[in-house]
Amino acid sequence: MSRSIKIKNHPFPSLLYLEWILLAIAVLPIILSSPSPHFRPKPPELSICSIFPDLSICGVFPELAIYSLIIFTLMGFRLPTNNKITKIIYTASEIVLILIAGFFGGRFGRPFPFLYIILVARSCLIFNFSGRLVVTSISFILSLLTTQIKYQLFNYQGLPQQGERFRFLSLNWSLTFGLSLVFVLLMMNAVLSERQSREKLAVANEKLRQYAMRIENQATLEERNRIAREIHDSLGHSLTALNLQLETALKLWQSNPGKAQTFLSRAKELGSNALKDVRQSVSTMRSHPLEEQSLEQAITILLEDFYRSTGILPISTFQIDYTLPIEISTAVYRIIQESLTNISKHSHSTEVKLELITIKGSLWLMVQDNGRGFDLRQNTTGFGLQSMRDRALALGGEMNINSTPGSGCQIIVDIPLPRFTS
Repeated sequence: MSRSIKIKNHPFPSLLYLEWILLAIAVLPIILSSPSPHFRPKPPELSICSIFPDLSICGVFPELAIYSLIIFTLMGFRLPTNNKITKIIYTASEIVLILIAGFFGGRFGRPFPFLYIILVARSCLIFNFSGRLVVTSISFILSLLTTQIKYQLFNYQGLPQQGERFRFLSLNWSLTFGLSLVFVLLMMNAVLSERQSREKLAVANEKLRQYAMRIENQATLEERNRIAREIHDSLGHSLTALNLQLETALKLWQSNPGKAQTFLSRAKELGSNALKDVRQSVSTMRSHPLEEQSLEQAITILLEDFYRSTGILPISTFQIDYTLPIEISTAVYRIIQESLTNISKHSHSTEVKLELITIKGSLWLMVQDNGRGFDLRQNTTGFGLQSMRDRALALGGEMNINSTPGSGCQIIVDIPLPRFTS
């Protein structure tokens, strides 16, 4: 933390309320300190001032203890966290105030161990683990010293029997109090560790969300660029050629109608190709290709459209024994779609084999054509192939391409399936 801890930014408001409750318990003896005629007179309060009444400070010890406790309370409204020297001075001041309340408070000083618990809790908010351990040890040692001093006061008053009884009770109290301090320390460490883990997780989630947004935006931009290139390269080329064919046909219509008919036929063919490209681009941009249908059904429809538009015979084999998560199904569909697009544009093949099976906790996909193939050293960096590879890697899988000029192309994708897939 770089700024001081105050009420408005306190990491644990309930801890602050607990401090106030313990401080109220420490103040309660003041309210009950007035003598009551219904009870027997009690022996003199055991304090330094009861043994040394001539001390100049003893005339004002109740006020001094009260002021010390008030200052100690006010110090809890702002905890230093940014300077080591300030932390040490702050903690030392708290210890001095606790000692004043314990030694000069008479009955008021009895519940001073509660103040040590508050001290340990505050130290957990401003120190690291080693500093917390030091403050806890100092608190326990000071409580033991205070108990020993009170035991010496009993001996000073000539009450050896009561002194022995007091020593026995004090030993039990010291052990209990020490375990209480250790419990507070461990509890605060656990709570702070859990809070730090949640904060780190929140930061990691926020970074992951921002990263996902950047990836989504980048993917959207790349998809737009790809569609723009496709329109420019395929549809733009087809429409330009179509325009030229129509212009030529118009020029030859009067002088050579037969030749003009040939150009019109070519123009019709180009128009059909352009329409096919438009339909393919629209099909590619579908946001949910698997909506209301299984992966096998979506791939079957895709293969039927592929066969109608290209005349290339698809041979498919499906063996899926699990219910696949939607992200895996969508990625596999897009990979197959991009593979068929590449085959229709570049392979000059007459047959395509597609296998999709689950084996040994993974999904195995193979798309193979009998086309002209290509050189892997020159043709594996295109947008389509890179997009397919990125989809596989995003799911923890891998994609391999096997191809040589004249012997077709084989694409193999292996994606691990989650353990909870049934």
